[in-house]
Formats: sequence, C-alpha cells, structure tokens
Amino acid sequence: MTIWQADFYRRPLRSEAGEPLWELLVCDRTFQFTYGETCPQSAATAAWVTQQLQLAVERAGDKPSQIEVFRPQSLALLETACKGLGIEVLPSRNPATLKQWLRQRTPWYATLPNATGEPYDPLALDRPPPVPLSETLMGEQWRFAAIQAGEFEQTFPYEPIPITALPPERMPLHLGLPSTTPIPGIVIDAGRRAMPLAQWLQQANPAWLSYQPGQPDGVILEAGLVDRWVLVTFEDPEVAAAGRTFEQRKQASQGLHFILVRPDDSGMTQTGLWLLQQPGLSP
Repeated sequence: MTIWQADFYRRPLRSEAGEPLWELLVCDRTFQFTYGETCPQSAATAAWVTQQLQLAVERAGDKPSQIEVFRPQSLALLETACKGLGIEVLPSRNPATLKQWLRQRTPWYATLPNATGEPYDPLALDRPPPVPLSETLMGEQWRFAAIQAGEFEQTFPYEPIPITALPPERMPLHLGLPSTTPIPGIVIDAGRRAMPLAQWLQQANPAWLSYQPGQPDGVILEAGLVDRWVLVTFEDPEVAAAGRTFEQRKQASQGLHFILVRPDDSGMTQTGLWLLQQPGLSP
C-alpha cells in the first residue's frame, strides 16, 4: 500500500500581483518522493489540486491508495480533489515526514524575495476548548488501568471485539517495548451504552488521552484533527493519583496507551478497543 502525506495551505509569500500564495506539498512516508507547487489564492481550488495530484502521480509512476492530511483547512479541498482520482484521504494528526519537511522549509521561505515577513508557524492549528461528552454516551463506571504489552500482540488481535483500532505502527513489538511493559489506559464499563459509545469513538477517531489536573481533575480525549472532549471529571484524590500514574506509564511506553469499552467487568466480552499514542513522549 502506497501512502502519501499532503498539505495545501497559504505560506508567508505573495504572488507578483500581491495575492497570498498557497502551496501544495506532497511526499511519501520515507521522503523518497516529493512534489510541490504554488498558486495564488484566487486559483486555490479543488480542480487545481486535482490537476497537481495527477502530475504528481505521473512523476511518481504510482498512485497512492491513501493521502494523510493533518490540517483541517486542507481536508475538504483534498477530499474533493482526490475523490475523482480514487484516492482515500485519511485525517491524521501526525504525518511525521510531512511535518518535518514543513519545518525545514520555513527558514527558506523567509529568504525569498516575495516573503511577507509575517510571523509563521507551519504547524499551527486552532485548538478549540474541550467539550464535555454527553452523559447519554459515557458508561456506568470507568477506571485507569494497565495491560501488559504482550496482550496487544498475543491476545486482543484474536478476540471477537466488534470495533478495534490496533495500527501495526503502534503495536508494542514494533516500538521495541518488552512484552511485560505496562501499557496504561482507561477501561469503561458502559452496560447497554457500550456499543453506542464504541460507535461514537470510532466516528470521533481518537488520537490520545491525557490526565489534566485542575478543579476538578479530568480526562481529555484528543480526537479527529483538532477536536477535544472532556470524557470525565473527578475530585477523588485516589483517582487523581491513578491519573498521575497513567501519565508516568505513558511516558515509559513511548506515549502508548489504550481505551477499552466493554459492557461490564466480567472480562468475558469487549465492545471496542483503541491503541493510541501521544507523539513526543519517550522514557
């Protein structure tokens, strides 16, 4: 499967007519293939992007099956452009190769004669405040927990869990974690709400969880490209201590953690399982 990463957005540059310049950047995950082109803002349409992607495919000699996009403002245009090409657009918070390329290009923009001189952060996204999750979705009870890394390799892939997200690149073995490493997470016993909650999570596309101390403390779910949800709030000191342990274990597991949704605590059935990873964390 060939996967590209793409960004289409305005840069700190202006055209000869004084219009903001938009730039399309495309690369593969290994940075063996790259493509870039600019256009004035008035020409920044899905039709223009489609034309450029067709040229990129011709240059690469291969059409990707998916293109990862991290910027919300790029998503709709790229989805429209890719639809006629038969390419799936995949929202992704961390297309690492593309983000590194954008960082590398930023100082170069400032040296160009058509640079605007404006402050520019190539990865800046508006982050809305977290929204409380509807009480009709959240389960009957929840807790911080930990599961040995080996379970994600040897047990969960073979269990009949209706909704799962266990990406190969996040599997503990791929990250070099010992099978005994405690992978932290939260377990939600949702009763009859288990399937509606799991379906909502699947649609929301979880990115990572974080424990946030405050008044009250809470668990924040980062989802989609910029969405943020308050899963739960609490004031119990013991739960807060478990939250701190969750963050410590997340640091030790290279950011790896999970959400497990099940009907009850019998251990007999699970409804949904997501293996998540917060970028930028390391022991």
